[in-house]
Amino acid sequence: MLSHDELHARLFLLHAAEPPAPALHHYVAVHGPVDAVAQIRHGTAPAAVLSEVTRPDARIDDDLRALDSGTARMVTPEDDDWPLGRLTGLASFGVPLALWVRGSGSLAELTNLAVTVTGARASTEYGNTVAGDVSYELARAGVTVLSGGSLGVDEAAHRGALAANGKTIVVLANGVDRTHPHQHARLYQAVVEQGGLLVSEYPIGTRPTRIRFHARCRLLAALTAATLIVEAGQRSGALAVARAAGELGRRVYGVPGPIHSVTSKGVNELLRTGVATVASSVEHINYQEGVR
Repeated sequence: MLSHDELHARLFLLHAAEPPAPALHHYVAVHGPVDAVAQIRHGTAPAAVLSEVTRPDARIDDDLRALDSGTARMVTPEDDDWPLGRLTGLASFGVPLALWVRGSGSLAELTNLAVTVTGARASTEYGNTVAGDVSYELARAGVTVLSGGSLGVDEAAHRGALAANGKTIVVLANGVDRTHPHQHARLYQAVVEQGGLLVSEYPIGTRPTRIRFHARCRLLAALTAATLIVEAGQRSGALAVARAAGELGRRVYGVPGPIHSVTSKGVNELLRTGVATVASSVEHINYQEGVR
Protein backbone atom coordinates (compact mmCIF):
# COMPACT_ATOMS: atom_id res chain seq x y z
CA MET A 1 0.00 0.00 0.00
CA LEU A 2 1.24 3.47 -0.88
CA SER A 3 2.35 5.78 1.88
CA HIS A 4 0.81 9.25 2.17
CA ASP A 5 3.85 10.82 0.49
CA GLU A 6 3.97 8.22 -2.29
CA LEU A 7 0.27 8.68 -3.04
CA HIS A 8 0.60 12.46 -3.26
CA ALA A 9 3.71 12.12 -5.42
CA ARG A 10 2.00 9.77 -7.90
CA LEU A 11 -1.02 12.06 -8.10
CA PHE A 12 1.20 15.07 -8.75
CA LEU A 13 3.18 13.26 -11.44
CA LEU A 14 0.00 12.33 -13.33
CA HIS A 15 -0.80 16.04 -13.53
CA ALA A 16 2.72 17.31 -14.11
CA ALA A 17 3.40 15.63 -17.46
CA GLU A 18 1.28 14.86 -20.50
CA PRO A 19 1.45 11.12 -21.27
CA PRO A 20 3.37 9.42 -22.62
CA ALA A 21 6.41 10.64 -20.70
CA PRO A 22 9.08 7.90 -21.05
CA ALA A 23 11.93 9.86 -19.47
CA LEU A 24 9.85 10.72 -16.43
CA HIS A 25 8.65 7.14 -16.04
CA HIS A 26 12.21 5.81 -16.14
CA TYR A 27 13.34 8.40 -13.61
CA VAL A 28 10.50 7.51 -11.24
CA ALA A 29 11.21 3.79 -11.66
CA VAL A 30 14.82 4.33 -10.58
CA HIS A 31 14.42 6.97 -7.86
CA GLY A 32 10.87 6.41 -6.63
CA PRO A 33 7.99 8.90 -6.90
CA VAL A 34 8.79 10.94 -3.76
CA ASP A 35 12.44 11.63 -4.61
CA ALA A 36 11.53 12.22 -8.24
CA VAL A 37 9.00 14.90 -7.31
CA ALA A 38 11.49 16.55 -4.96
CA GLN A 39 14.12 16.73 -7.72
CA ILE A 40 11.58 18.04 -10.22
CA ARG A 41 10.46 20.79 -7.86
CA HIS A 42 14.07 21.76 -7.14
CA GLY A 43 14.90 21.74 -10.85
CA THR A 44 17.67 19.19 -10.31
CA ALA A 45 16.13 16.31 -12.29
CA PRO A 46 17.71 15.52 -15.68
CA ALA A 47 16.90 17.87 -18.52
CA ALA A 48 14.99 15.14 -20.39
CA VAL A 49 12.71 14.71 -17.39
CA LEU A 50 12.18 18.42 -16.82
CA SER A 51 11.33 18.88 -20.50
CA GLU A 52 8.39 16.49 -20.07
CA VAL A 53 7.06 18.33 -17.01
CA THR A 54 4.67 20.97 -18.30
CA ARG A 55 2.60 21.59 -15.14
CA PRO A 56 5.05 21.89 -12.22
CA ASP A 57 2.46 23.70 -10.05
CA ALA A 58 -0.30 21.12 -10.51
CA ARG A 59 -2.75 20.62 -7.65
CA ILE A 60 -4.25 17.28 -6.61
CA ASP A 61 -7.23 18.38 -4.48
CA ASP A 62 -9.87 17.00 -6.86
CA ASP A 63 -8.06 13.67 -7.05
CA LEU A 64 -7.92 13.32 -3.28
CA ARG A 65 -11.63 14.08 -3.01
CA ALA A 66 -12.40 11.44 -5.64
CA LEU A 67 -10.36 8.86 -3.72
CA ASP A 68 -11.96 9.78 -0.40
CA SER A 69 -15.49 9.63 -1.83
CA GLY A 70 -14.91 6.32 -3.61
CA THR A 71 -15.63 7.89 -7.02
CA ALA A 72 -12.54 6.14 -8.38
CA ARG A 73 -9.39 4.40 -7.26
CA MET A 74 -5.81 4.59 -8.41
CA VAL A 75 -3.72 1.57 -9.38
CA THR A 76 0.07 2.00 -9.27
CA PRO A 77 3.09 -0.18 -10.10
CA GLU A 78 3.37 -0.94 -6.38
CA ASP A 79 -0.08 -2.65 -6.36
CA ASP A 80 -0.88 -6.32 -6.93
CA ASP A 81 -3.62 -5.14 -9.28
CA TRP A 82 -1.07 -3.54 -11.64
CA PRO A 83 -0.93 -5.52 -14.94
CA LEU A 84 2.85 -5.60 -14.73
CA GLY A 85 3.72 -8.08 -17.49
CA ARG A 86 1.61 -6.29 -20.06
CA LEU A 87 2.76 -2.74 -19.34
CA THR A 88 6.47 -3.49 -18.93
CA GLY A 89 6.87 -3.72 -22.70
CA LEU A 90 5.74 -0.11 -23.05
CA ALA A 91 9.12 1.27 -21.95
CA SER A 92 9.88 2.87 -25.33
CA PHE A 93 6.30 4.16 -25.67
CA GLY A 94 5.98 5.48 -22.13
CA VAL A 95 4.59 3.34 -19.30
CA PRO A 96 1.76 5.07 -17.42
CA LEU A 97 2.84 6.41 -14.04
CA ALA A 98 -0.45 5.15 -12.58
CA LEU A 99 -3.95 4.33 -13.76
CA TRP A 100 -7.29 5.63 -12.55
CA VAL A 101 -9.99 2.97 -12.35
CA ARG A 102 -13.76 2.98 -11.83
CA GLY A 103 -15.29 -0.38 -10.97
CA SER A 104 -14.62 -3.09 -8.42
CA GLY A 105 -12.97 -5.63 -10.72
CA SER A 106 -9.27 -6.45 -10.71
CA LEU A 107 -7.42 -4.83 -13.61
CA ALA A 108 -4.70 -7.49 -13.51
CA GLU A 109 -7.19 -10.36 -13.53
CA LEU A 110 -9.48 -8.89 -16.18
CA THR A 111 -6.58 -8.30 -18.58
CA ASN A 112 -5.09 -11.74 -18.02
CA LEU A 113 -7.31 -13.11 -20.81
CA ALA A 114 -8.39 -10.20 -22.97
CA VAL A 115 -8.77 -8.98 -26.55
CA THR A 116 -8.97 -5.42 -27.83
CA VAL A 117 -11.75 -4.85 -30.37
CA THR A 118 -11.75 -1.43 -32.02
CA GLY A 119 -12.36 0.32 -35.31
CA ALA A 120 -14.19 3.09 -37.10
CA ARG A 121 -16.36 5.61 -35.29
CA ALA A 122 -18.36 6.26 -38.45
CA SER A 123 -18.95 2.55 -38.82
CA THR A 124 -21.40 0.74 -41.06
CA GLU A 125 -24.07 -1.73 -40.04
CA TYR A 126 -21.68 -4.45 -41.21
CA GLY A 127 -18.93 -3.24 -38.88
CA ASN A 128 -21.24 -2.86 -35.90
CA THR A 129 -22.72 -6.31 -36.42
CA VAL A 130 -19.32 -7.98 -36.72
CA ALA A 131 -17.89 -6.14 -33.69
CA GLY A 132 -20.94 -6.99 -31.60
CA ASP A 133 -21.04 -10.64 -32.63
CA VAL A 134 -17.31 -11.24 -32.11
CA SER A 135 -17.33 -9.49 -28.74
CA TYR A 136 -20.36 -11.51 -27.68
CA GLU A 137 -18.57 -14.76 -28.50
CA LEU A 138 -15.35 -13.63 -26.83
CA ALA A 139 -17.25 -12.76 -23.65
CA ARG A 140 -19.03 -16.12 -23.71
CA ALA A 141 -15.59 -17.74 -23.79
CA GLY A 142 -14.59 -15.83 -20.65
CA VAL A 143 -12.47 -13.26 -22.49
CA THR A 144 -12.53 -9.61 -21.42
CA VAL A 145 -13.24 -7.23 -24.30
CA LEU A 146 -11.32 -3.94 -24.30
CA SER A 147 -12.20 -0.94 -26.40
CA GLY A 148 -12.13 2.83 -26.33
CA GLY A 149 -15.76 3.66 -25.62
CA SER A 150 -16.18 5.67 -28.82
CA LEU A 151 -19.22 5.66 -31.07
CA GLY A 152 -19.34 3.02 -33.78
CA VAL A 153 -17.27 -0.15 -33.53
CA ASP A 154 -16.12 0.52 -29.96
CA GLU A 155 -19.67 0.90 -28.71
CA ALA A 156 -20.76 -2.25 -30.54
CA ALA A 157 -17.87 -4.18 -28.96
CA HIS A 158 -18.78 -3.11 -25.42
CA ARG A 159 -22.47 -3.82 -25.95
CA GLY A 160 -21.72 -7.22 -27.46
CA ALA A 161 -19.72 -8.25 -24.39
CA LEU A 162 -22.41 -6.95 -22.04
CA ALA A 163 -25.11 -8.84 -23.95
CA ALA A 164 -23.23 -12.06 -23.18
CA ASN A 165 -23.10 -11.09 -19.48
CA GLY A 166 -19.36 -10.73 -19.92
CA LYS A 167 -16.75 -8.25 -18.76
CA THR A 168 -15.56 -5.29 -20.77
CA ILE A 169 -13.06 -2.50 -20.11
CA VAL A 170 -13.32 1.04 -21.47
CA VAL A 171 -9.92 2.73 -21.89
CA LEU A 172 -10.60 6.47 -21.80
CA ALA A 173 -8.78 9.52 -23.14
CA ASN A 174 -10.18 11.64 -20.28
CA GLY A 175 -10.72 11.39 -16.53
CA VAL A 176 -12.82 8.45 -15.35
CA ASP A 177 -15.26 10.92 -13.79
CA ARG A 178 -16.18 12.27 -17.23
CA THR A 179 -18.38 10.65 -19.87
CA HIS A 180 -17.19 10.96 -23.45
CA PRO A 181 -19.11 10.76 -25.65
CA HIS A 182 -21.93 12.05 -23.45
CA GLN A 183 -24.39 9.54 -24.96
CA HIS A 184 -22.57 6.70 -23.23
CA ALA A 185 -23.38 7.50 -19.60
CA ARG A 186 -25.71 4.50 -19.27
CA LEU A 187 -23.32 2.26 -21.21
CA TYR A 188 -20.45 3.08 -18.88
CA GLN A 189 -22.64 2.51 -15.85
CA ALA A 190 -23.59 -0.91 -17.21
CA VAL A 191 -19.91 -1.73 -17.77
CA VAL A 192 -19.12 -1.02 -14.12
CA GLU A 193 -22.24 -2.72 -12.74
CA GLN A 194 -21.45 -5.89 -14.69
CA GLY A 195 -17.95 -6.19 -13.26
CA GLY A 196 -16.02 -4.31 -15.92
CA LEU A 197 -13.87 -1.21 -15.59
CA LEU A 198 -13.36 2.33 -16.79
CA VAL A 199 -9.61 2.95 -17.01
CA SER A 200 -7.55 6.08 -17.69
CA GLU A 201 -4.08 7.44 -17.09
CA TYR A 202 -5.51 10.95 -16.87
CA PRO A 203 -6.39 12.69 -13.59
CA ILE A 204 -9.89 13.43 -12.37
CA GLY A 205 -11.55 16.16 -14.42
CA THR A 206 -9.29 15.80 -17.48
CA ARG A 207 -11.01 16.52 -20.79
CA PRO A 208 -10.33 14.48 -23.95
CA THR A 209 -8.09 15.98 -26.65
CA ARG A 210 -6.66 14.72 -29.93
CA ILE A 211 -3.25 14.05 -28.36
CA ARG A 212 -4.88 12.08 -25.55
CA PHE A 213 -6.82 9.91 -27.96
CA HIS A 214 -3.54 9.15 -29.71
CA ALA A 215 -1.69 8.41 -26.46
CA ARG A 216 -4.48 6.05 -25.41
CA CYS A 217 -3.77 3.84 -28.43
CA ARG A 218 -0.67 2.34 -26.81
CA LEU A 219 -2.69 1.26 -23.76
CA LEU A 220 -5.39 -0.35 -25.88
CA ALA A 221 -2.62 -2.30 -27.62
CA ALA A 222 -0.61 -3.17 -24.51
CA LEU A 223 -3.32 -4.36 -22.14
CA THR A 224 -4.32 -7.40 -24.20
CA ALA A 225 -2.59 -10.25 -26.00
CA ALA A 226 -4.46 -9.62 -29.26
CA THR A 227 -6.09 -6.74 -31.12
CA LEU A 228 -8.91 -7.05 -33.66
CA ILE A 229 -9.57 -4.17 -36.05
CA VAL A 230 -13.15 -4.10 -37.37
CA GLU A 231 -13.45 -1.43 -40.07
CA ALA A 232 -10.95 1.41 -40.22
CA GLY A 233 -10.49 4.14 -42.77
CA GLN A 234 -7.07 5.15 -44.05
CA ARG A 235 -6.68 7.77 -41.29
CA SER A 236 -8.48 5.91 -38.51
CA GLY A 237 -7.03 6.01 -35.01
CA ALA A 238 -7.60 2.26 -34.87
CA LEU A 239 -4.63 1.85 -37.22
CA ALA A 240 -2.41 3.40 -34.55
CA VAL A 241 -3.63 0.75 -32.11
CA ALA A 242 -2.75 -1.95 -34.65
CA ARG A 243 0.73 -0.50 -35.23
CA ALA A 244 1.43 -0.25 -31.51
CA ALA A 245 0.21 -3.81 -30.95
CA GLY A 246 2.52 -5.09 -33.68
CA GLU A 247 5.51 -3.22 -32.27
CA LEU A 248 4.76 -4.63 -28.83
CA GLY A 249 4.73 -8.18 -30.18
CA ARG A 250 0.98 -8.62 -29.76
CA ARG A 251 -1.12 -10.45 -32.32
CA VAL A 252 -3.04 -8.21 -34.73
CA TYR A 253 -6.15 -9.32 -36.59
CA GLY A 254 -8.37 -7.57 -39.09
CA VAL A 255 -11.84 -8.16 -40.45
CA PRO A 256 -11.80 -7.74 -44.26
CA GLY A 257 -14.38 -5.44 -45.77
CA PRO A 258 -15.66 -4.46 -49.24
CA ILE A 259 -12.87 -3.05 -51.41
CA HIS A 260 -14.96 0.02 -52.29
CA SER A 261 -15.88 0.80 -48.68
CA VAL A 262 -14.09 3.86 -47.29
CA THR A 263 -14.38 2.48 -43.76
CA SER A 264 -12.58 -0.73 -44.77
CA LYS A 265 -9.65 0.72 -46.74
CA GLY A 266 -7.39 0.99 -43.70
CA VAL A 267 -8.01 -2.49 -42.33
CA ASN A 268 -7.79 -4.01 -45.81
CA GLU A 269 -4.37 -2.39 -46.16
CA LEU A 270 -3.27 -3.91 -42.84
CA LEU A 271 -4.25 -7.30 -44.24
CA ARG A 272 -2.61 -6.71 -47.65
CA THR A 273 0.72 -5.71 -46.10
CA GLY A 274 0.72 -8.53 -43.55
CA VAL A 275 0.48 -6.28 -40.50
CA ALA A 276 -2.76 -8.05 -39.57
CA THR A 277 -4.07 -11.59 -39.99
CA VAL A 278 -7.54 -12.20 -41.39
CA ALA A 279 -10.15 -13.02 -38.75
CA SER A 280 -13.75 -13.64 -39.70
CA SER A 281 -14.76 -15.44 -36.50
CA VAL A 282 -13.65 -15.87 -32.90
CA GLU A 283 -12.03 -19.18 -33.84
CA HIS A 284 -9.43 -17.24 -35.84
CA ILE A 285 -8.29 -15.17 -32.83
CA ASN A 286 -5.55 -16.60 -30.63
CA TYR A 287 -6.08 -15.12 -27.17
CA GLN A 288 -4.92 -18.10 -25.09
CA GLU A 289 -1.19 -17.49 -25.30
CA GLY A 290 1.16 -14.56 -25.12
CA VAL A 291 2.19 -12.04 -22.52
CA ARG A 292 0.45 -11.65 -19.20
